[in-house]
Amino acid sequence: MRIENLRSEIKDGRARVLGTVIWENCGRAQEELYFETDEAFVGDLTCNADAFLLARAIPAMHYGEERVFVDGEVCPELKKGLITSMSFISHWFLKDRRLPAIQTKLKSVLPGRQRPERAGFFFSGGVDSFATLRANRLNYPPEHPLYFKDGIIAYGLEMTSTEAFGHVLATVSKAAAAVGVTLIPVYTNIYLPFWEEDEHKHFSFWEDEFMGAALASLAHVFANRLSDVSISATFSITIPVPFGTHPLLDPNFSSTDLRIRHEEFLHTRLSKTKMLADWQPALHYMRVCNKFRSYKDGVVNCCDCEKCVRTMLELMVSGSLEKADAFDKKEISEELLMKHAKIKGRYTELSYKELMAPLSGIGRHDLVGVIKKKLTDYKRENWIAKLRDFDGEHLNGSLVRMKRLIS
Repeated sequence: MRIENLRSEIKDGRARVLGTVIWENCGRAQEELYFETDEAFVGDLTCNADAFLLARAIPAMHYGEERVFVDGEVCPELKKGLITSMSFISHWFLKDRRLPAIQTKLKSVLPGRQRPERAGFFFSGGVDSFATLRANRLNYPPEHPLYFKDGIIAYGLEMTSTEAFGHVLATVSKAAAAVGVTLIPVYTNIYLPFWEEDEHKHFSFWEDEFMGAALASLAHVFANRLSDVSISATFSITIPVPFGTHPLLDPNFSSTDLRIRHEEFLHTRLSKTKMLADWQPALHYMRVCNKFRSYKDGVVNCCDCEKCVRTMLELMVSGSLEKADAFDKKEISEELLMKHAKIKGRYTELSYKELMAPLSGIGRHDLVGVIKKKLTDYKRENWIAKLRDFDGEHLNGSLVRMKRLIS
């Protein structure tokens, strides 16, 4: 892979940095990789080779490229850290696949920062990002350099609808104004070339391999403005499972100019929700729903999908669902939970398990019964899926053929 012709431009009222990506070994089409933001932040956007390396090194490894050549100067600290994180990802998910060679000039002169230290975080409007913001506000006074002044919200990662992103941007902008954060929108095609293929694989490439590096690359294009950018943890330290954003990965995506932090991994999903139980900005503007095609003005939670219902359960046991203006429904029935609760992996399994004791504590044994049934079904289906994968990978489908003969 070659990443070359790095350049900056102003287009349609937005500032943009972009580079040409040429795949050399896997046959993928040449692409113009870009990051852009509103013209108000034109002085903060930088055509940073660090960002472009982070944006394509892990995809290059995933698709079998032999090298990643960047026509620009990269921070040696970032290069070393990136190789470390890629080694973890290769070991966790790619059966120790050989890493592509990183070929680039290294920055030898590292001038001091021209601006004061300034901290920001990725602000999607979800529970994780709100909890990170809440903890920041509780732990740092406004004069501290790690007190969040900026929030980054990205288009091109979780959704492809510009209309839906407009609704999210409007909601999160109001939340940012309420808590004294400058919201910086960034638009990118960093993930779009892989979206359709990854959707068929339940977004495993994004979640297992690419998430942390992709977010860090977006942060690095704002290295002129920010000295520290925080990524909110998904899993807690009590469940240290391999994942694409992880305390062993994200800090390695730092450079001498910009530190990447992995925040709030001491908290589970439920304990994060409890952090927000009496904080009105989160209860009013929280956005957790993934059904972005149903978004409309002022409504970014459908209250019927799995993630909405699970979050409403967490708010209910935290004693704050009645106060949560972000959700129109205030009651969760056994029928609603049976219809929409879905356990799709380790994260949702643990999230529902964590809810059982608190639900029992408020007398909702009907909902506990639904969760028990869902957990039992998941374990059975997961066991069958693992056996099917083992049969295909190691037994060449012998078990499936035997079952057909018997039946």
